[in-house]
Amino acid sequence: MDFALSEEQRMLQESVSRLLEAECPLEKVREIAVSDQSHSAEIHQQLTELGISGILIPEDFGGVGLSFLDAALVAESLGNAVTPAPFVSSSVMAPVALLAAGNDAQKEKWLPQIALGKIVIGVGVTEQISNRENSGIKLTDKGLTGTAMFVIEGMSADMLILADDSGSLHLVDALAEGVSRRELKTIDRTRSVAEVVLDGVSGEVLPGSESDTEPLLDTIDAGRLILAADSLGTAQVMLDKAVAYAKERKQFNRVIGSFQAVKHMCSEMAAELEPCRSLVWYAAHAASTIPDEARMMTCHAKAHLSEVSQFVARTATEVHGGMGFTDLLGLHYWFKRIGFNRQLLGSPELIREEAAKVQGWI
Repeated sequence: MDFALSEEQRMLQESVSRLLEAECPLEKVREIAVSDQSHSAEIHQQLTELGISGILIPEDFGGVGLSFLDAALVAESLGNAVTPAPFVSSSVMAPVALLAAGNDAQKEKWLPQIALGKIVIGVGVTEQISNRENSGIKLTDKGLTGTAMFVIEGMSADMLILADDSGSLHLVDALAEGVSRRELKTIDRTRSVAEVVLDGVSGEVLPGSESDTEPLLDTIDAGRLILAADSLGTAQVMLDKAVAYAKERKQFNRVIGSFQAVKHMCSEMAAELEPCRSLVWYAAHAASTIPDEARMMTCHAKAHLSEVSQFVARTATEVHGGMGFTDLLGLHYWFKRIGFNRQLLGSPELIREEAAKVQGWI
């Protein structure tokens, strides 16, 4: 059995990486991060032209119908470039929710628009993971009312998929009367999250989620998998930058990479990170083909990558010394993205508890 990537998968990842290398240099990331923009519309459009927006959407709905492994490979490349463009929510979580719980009319209406990059859909499911006091959405006689925190890609969204307190998923027009959005300023300025407040808003329920929690859980799992892959790509860049710097920076007329302490730091980062690649790949493979293992493997991938990537981020910054904290190098963009990925959709401690429940340990 061949456990390597196929030629098509390697070409996909290389194509995305080449595009981002040309169109998403650090200067572009810095420009978006310090502006009022929530993402780069140009980069989003270019990714759409490669088929990335519809990567998980079946061909019948205008997508390319690839697997979660393909989506994870794309996410790794997006993490490499700390890409300021929608993907986690609009290209992965939203299609998964619509395919799992939407009716035929909803799929036919929204999936082709996502695939063509005509709309961005934000997803808010945080309250189903850990609920802050006074947050959460209720379905009342007047409509949807309440607050959804940390809605992914919420500021740039044209539509929202929000979970109510029962776990049902609702499609909401982001510009509808009674909807207000406030950008939450997180450490990661390459992606946006929003606080969305609803006041008697009319939404469109995804019927498959009304009496079954699986569509909600599948949506959360998809987001966690992509965040793990994003952290893998981000940490790899920080490791590569640390090694390159250690080969150039001199102290006492020697490159610092010749010092045993620095060698140990770089080798330990590499030893910790490399096994993570197979973990993410297997979790992505399970998500498409081994449903009995999918949730457990996704939890392990997200939790483990959160901690390993944080270790790499900290150690790589230490290798750079004082330069590691400067905006000139921009290392902090990767550092902050890793930190945000760690907490988004559940911290490692919370997710490991979920994995224990899935395995029947508690």
